[in-house]
Amino acid sequence: MNLHRKYVAIWGVIAAMLFLSSALPNAYGIEFPMTSQIDLDTESRVLSPKELPALSAAALYGSIDLTSSPIDLIFSSEMALASSISRQVEMARTISGAQSVAKRILFDEYGMSQGQFICLNKLWTRESHWNYKARNPRTGAHGIPQALPADKMSIIADDWRTNPVTQIRWGLRYITIRYETPCKAWSKFQRTRFY
Repeated sequence: MNLHRKYVAIWGVIAAMLFLSSALPNAYGIEFPMTSQIDLDTESRVLSPKELPALSAAALYGSIDLTSSPIDLIFSSEMALASSISRQVEMARTISGAQSVAKRILFDEYGMSQGQFICLNKLWTRESHWNYKARNPRTGAHGIPQALPADKMSIIADDWRTNPVTQIRWGLRYITIRYETPCKAWSKFQRTRFY
C-alpha cells in the first residue's frame, strides 16, 4: 500500500510539472492556457520509476538536471524559472533591457550575428525607440516592432500590449519569415519607411 501511495504521489508531481510547464509568462506573472490537449499513445505501458520522464519548464529550458534532483526541489526550480522569466520581462521594459533581450534571442535562438543586431537596433530605434508602449495614433501600429494590426502579436501570447518580450519575439519571428534577416528588413525600411 505504501508503494502505491508513492507512485500516486510521483504521478501527481509529474501532472503538476506538466501544468506548470504549459504556463506562459506575461506582465503580471504566469498565464495558463484555457485549454490543453494531450495525445496519448494507444500502446501505452507502465513505466518503471527510472523511466519516468522529468518534465518541467526548468528541464525544457535546461536550467537544472531534474533526473538527479529530489522531488521536493522540482517545485522550487519551477518557481525560480517563473521568477527569471518575470525579471526578463521587467528588464525589457527599459531601452537597454529590451535591446539586451532581443540580442540574446537573436543570437541564441536565431543564430544571427552582431551585424544583424546592429540592423535590428537601427530599425526598432526608428520605429519605436524600443518603447513597448509606443503606439502610432494614425495607423494603430503598436509596440517595439510596431505591429500592424497590433493584435497580430497575440500569436505569441495574449499579453502583447504589456509584455515587451512578447513583442520582441513576435517582431523577430515576423522579420525572419518576411525578410529572413533584420538587415534585409532595415534595407526595406530605408527605401519605404515601413517594413
